[in-house]
Amino acid sequence: MTATRQAIVLFGHGARDARWREPFDRLHARLAALRPDCAVRLAFLELMAPSLAESIDGLAGEGVASITVVPVFFGQGGHLRRDFPALIEACRAKYPAVEIQAATAVGEVDSVLDAIAAYCTLALTPNPSPVAGRGEQTGGG
Repeated sequence: MTATRQAIVLFGHGARDARWREPFDRLHARLAALRPDCAVRLAFLELMAPSLAESIDGLAGEGVASITVVPVFFGQGGHLRRDFPALIEACRAKYPAVEIQAATAVGEVDSVLDAIAAYCTLALTPNPSPVAGRGEQTGGG
């Protein structure tokens, strides 16, 4: 079996609550199903494992030649302006033979914002299915 030549790492912040990771796991599964030819991994900045370095180590060890890291962040805050570039550069220095690219944060992409706007519009309609807590409220208040 030949090694996958291309990979994508979904890079998130991380959180203390393990449930925070659930949407990342679902995104990982969807992307892996869409791109079976591509190794898909998760990585986190802090509080969760694996770290970005650990994910890159694993992929490089599998012989992956090209890795794209996608920050699953809503915007370009301090972590993406300072911490993320330093992490990417450290990985590039460790694996100079591996092409490591950094994508723009998902929240900076118009099509992602369009999907969020569509969701918000759906949330305004009567009995929308995606709104959590609908129908759970009791009278009073």
